[in-house]
Amino acid sequence: MSAASHASPNLDAERGLTRAIGVWGLAAAVFNTTVGGGIFRLPGSVTGLIGPSAPLVYVICALAMGLIVLCFAEAGSRVSMTGGPYAYVELVFGPYAGFMSGVLLWLLGTTAMASVSSAYAGFIGTLIPALGTPFPRALVLAATFAFLAGVNVRGVKQGTRLIAVVSVAKLLPLLTLVAVGAVAIAPANLVVASMPAASSFARTAIVLIFAFTGVESALVPSGEMQNPSRTVPRALAIAMIGVTVLYISIQLVAQGVLGADALAAAKAAPLAAVAERLMGSPGRLLLLIGAAISTFGYMSGMTLAVPRALFAFARDGFLPKQMAAIHPAFHTPWLAIILQSAVVCALAVVNEFEALAVLANLSALLLYFVCAVAAWELRRRGVQNAGTTPFNLPLGPTVHVLTCAVIIWLLTSITAAEWRSVAYVLVVATVLFFFRRK
Repeated sequence: MSAASHASPNLDAERGLTRAIGVWGLAAAVFNTTVGGGIFRLPGSVTGLIGPSAPLVYVICALAMGLIVLCFAEAGSRVSMTGGPYAYVELVFGPYAGFMSGVLLWLLGTTAMASVSSAYAGFIGTLIPALGTPFPRALVLAATFAFLAGVNVRGVKQGTRLIAVVSVAKLLPLLTLVAVGAVAIAPANLVVASMPAASSFARTAIVLIFAFTGVESALVPSGEMQNPSRTVPRALAIAMIGVTVLYISIQLVAQGVLGADALAAAKAAPLAAVAERLMGSPGRLLLLIGAAISTFGYMSGMTLAVPRALFAFARDGFLPKQMAAIHPAFHTPWLAIILQSAVVCALAVVNEFEALAVLANLSALLLYFVCAVAAWELRRRGVQNAGTTPFNLPLGPTVHVLTCAVIIWLLTSITAAEWRSVAYVLVVATVLFFFRRK
């Protein structure tokens, strides 16, 4: 049974898109949407929450994301429509479930991108104090988003090239920190005297999972990928293995050099504090520049991915059809790119990193849960793209069940206030859905 047989009206709206994203282009996009500003801030936050056991939380998050990514890889190899998770869920459970998943995807991408963009402006303001006051900060954000929107409107190839360049540039300071710090680790700083409770691991993982999210947004432009059944699984494997190794190495070096107490105290800029301990003021400057480049890379990857959610909404009639317009010369969803960039820029101007992070994390976990169920159903129905062989998980439904169980465990640490914040958004989205359908 082919995906086209389920959604042929939607495919008509995508025939003008250029399928130009290959394995390495998608892997770079996943890497950039994952390794954003969070890793420059979270080592201190995680250590403050759980102490010397912090490296174990990275392992927990890596295992959880590994299961989630396997579900995404299977679903993405079977459904190649623009929208990514939104398209997977809609195909299985119908328009309402698809729309609500699309809302979660858009909310996750928008709030996460806005929070990291706010951190980006903060790093720029630290490097150039004259740009740290409110009005210059707003100008920095506006100019950056205007540039990123222009690059992505001109073409998906240009967008992925920018991402690939930034992927290399952002790695240099992080790899330098790991290489220099590896020989300065004090083993006593990594000793875990007693294991925290499982609830402490769950709450800490809820905070840290922000550093691992991003794969769902990078998969949104599925309608512009070359041979999705091959591209999606390979790109996800390359990107997520690299991300996990990098994150654990950074935490071990940071904690091993500073110690748990000092690392927790340097919560605002823990890696800059580590670099200053290792290399003095030049090291601190290097890490601040690296943080600015990393957050810019995240912004560039999300500017490629998130606007395609608006395109998918408009394609399916939930937003004005103009949002599904494809540029006649560049063959990109240009109005969706411009609108998304304006919305995120406005949020970043008036909010800080921490204010939106929890909302992004909860949205992500809810979306991951629904997508894991959808991946199992796509497999059960035998849905696949015409003429291609999908990626089949070796353990089959066992992976889907484990994924759902891990997500439920993580969600046990969400507070009532955090649940309410997402519930309000979903209620508004439900009203919009039935109003538009009527």
